[in-house]
Amino acid sequence: MIPRKHAILAAKAASLALVAATLSTTATTASADEGMWTFDGFPAAQMKADYGWAPDQAWLDKVRASAVRLTGGCSASFVSGQGLILTNHHCVASCLYDNSTGENDLLEHGYIAASLRDEKKCPGQQAEVVTKIADVTGDVKAAIGSLTGEALTKARDAKIAEIESAGCTDTAKFRCQVVTLFGGGQYKLYTYRKYSDVRLVWSPEDRAATFGGDPDNFNFPRYSLDGSFLRAYEDGKPVKTPVHLTWNPRAPKADEATFVVGNPGSTSRLYTLSQLAFEREVRLPVTVATMSELRGRLIRAMEESAEHQREGLDMLNGVENSLKVYIGRTKALNDPAFTAKLALAEKDLRSKSAGNAAIGDPWSQVDTAVDAYRALYLPYRYDAPSGSLYGYAQSLVYAAAEREKPNAERLPGYTDSTLPLTEKRLLDEAPVYPWLDELQMAWSLSKAREYLGVDDPQTRLLLGKESPEGLSERLVSGTKLADPAYRKQLWDGGMAAIKASDDPMIQYALKLEPNQRALKKQVDEAYAGPVTQAGAKLADARFAAYGDTLYPDATFTLRISYGRVKGWTERGNEVPFQTTMGGTFERATGAEPFDLPSQFAAKQSGIDMDATYDFVTTNDIIGGNSGSPVIDKAGTVIGAAFDGNIHSLGGNYGYDPVLNRTVVVSTAALQEALETIYPAPRIVKELAAK
Repeated sequence: MIPRKHAILAAKAASLALVAATLSTTATTASADEGMWTFDGFPAAQMKADYGWAPDQAWLDKVRASAVRLTGGCSASFVSGQGLILTNHHCVASCLYDNSTGENDLLEHGYIAASLRDEKKCPGQQAEVVTKIADVTGDVKAAIGSLTGEALTKARDAKIAEIESAGCTDTAKFRCQVVTLFGGGQYKLYTYRKYSDVRLVWSPEDRAATFGGDPDNFNFPRYSLDGSFLRAYEDGKPVKTPVHLTWNPRAPKADEATFVVGNPGSTSRLYTLSQLAFEREVRLPVTVATMSELRGRLIRAMEESAEHQREGLDMLNGVENSLKVYIGRTKALNDPAFTAKLALAEKDLRSKSAGNAAIGDPWSQVDTAVDAYRALYLPYRYDAPSGSLYGYAQSLVYAAAEREKPNAERLPGYTDSTLPLTEKRLLDEAPVYPWLDELQMAWSLSKAREYLGVDDPQTRLLLGKESPEGLSERLVSGTKLADPAYRKQLWDGGMAAIKASDDPMIQYALKLEPNQRALKKQVDEAYAGPVTQAGAKLADARFAAYGDTLYPDATFTLRISYGRVKGWTERGNEVPFQTTMGGTFERATGAEPFDLPSQFAAKQSGIDMDATYDFVTTNDIIGGNSGSPVIDKAGTVIGAAFDGNIHSLGGNYGYDPVLNRTVVVSTAALQEALETIYPAPRIVKELAAK
């Protein structure tokens, strides 16, 4: 599960991911089943050699047009002609959460819309479908030329803003996004048809999706109904989607070919050894330590009342999921056998590139940039507190400043192509719980003080003479930013309204802004610019050494992977490829998190115990693929990917075909739920329509 982020925070994360994804450790073309392939680079010949069959262009075009990106951080697919969208339960948890009250907890009890008029809007959510992919590498590289440092990043971003603006003049219906691939080796313009009105249709109770909780997370066998349905609307009516996947509620077959189509968030398979060392020695230890503390603070606060328990559950699920990911990545980078393969891959590429004057030595350039980033990382990480209310304030302050500039000079997230989504996320109505915001702010500010030091100028800027707890209480209790009408007033009023505001959170964000911009400038000059420059050379080295049938690191853009339904061997024992609905009752203990979902217990006599529940495949996925349709050779959907097994956590850095597995909730289980456990005859009929 990927928690919501406000635009400026997401923009920072995106920029760091962009410069990180430049580095090459993978030595050869992908092995069988490895790869998150772009749709304009699908390796049909390779798959045909491996499987004896590969999809044709018509098959790929239909699947691409059916795939949906949810801007909340998940994937999905159209499964009916009326805009019905299949995704995961954990991908709609925030929508359930935002539509809940103390009297009606939709996250706990689930939701079934009896009719179209009962389908509930999901704040901040947008559905996007790729309509075109164009290569703009030449244009962006020409704009960069021989520039370096911050000048490089400014020229690149300005050209990207120009291309995006020219590509999508109708920003109400379309979104253009220039995607950096191979760390600057390629730039592609993705055009999306977007739907800004997304509504909740059907979702089971939380325990059905989270059965087994954190102990079962990233494990298998699994008994999770992690599936839900949304619907895309436009002009108040369901969107017509004649191109969609066919719903096929059947059991998977052992060894059959499967495809996962979605938007993997980010991978680090192209990192150099110096960047992997930075991950292992700096970023991951800080992240694991601080997130562990956040989890503890959150659990303690949730124990204070039933209201806190309900209001904090969505965040706790996200924190626990993320924490397990980072622990898994730490384990992978501390495994000598795993890292030896990465080192060997880099050695092979360097050997093949030796003597090529056009490529030179980009590895040394990256080493120097990483060394510089080590000194900048903690200040850059801790330049602002966490929390929804501060996120609103920061977005409003930055938007007011950036909208006064020409489009080409704005920060990512505030250009013409991205501003509509920034505005939507900022102005959509969603509940804010003050205690939760205070907890996040106090935690993040205390970590800033801990890692930067009490006497650091940035700590003094962040805290003044106040404690993290006292400052957080004062700002959260004094702000009016929980009111969307007030946020709209500030948005519409621009910088004049921002400066005139007496809101303490706005004034705090204004105070922090100059330091944040100064830090970004330093990072661009010392790290982002040099690594982007080196990335283009590393991409050239890869293409020269291994040809152009390669897949780039994930970028939360549309990809397709192929694999097969298959279990694996764990400590000498065969792990079966599927579980059944009846296994839920055998696994149940009556104690959380293995307590039966209430409706499973109530409907036990009517449930088909032999129906396939969850299954695993060898498809190569990563976070962001949650909700991706799992498709068979016929192009029908037989499941929705929702997890990986524990071995897949190292998949951020490399793919292991022996152990890595994708975990899928089957359409057979969802059909059983729609008919028997959480009956929705309206949806059953819609899915069966020809």
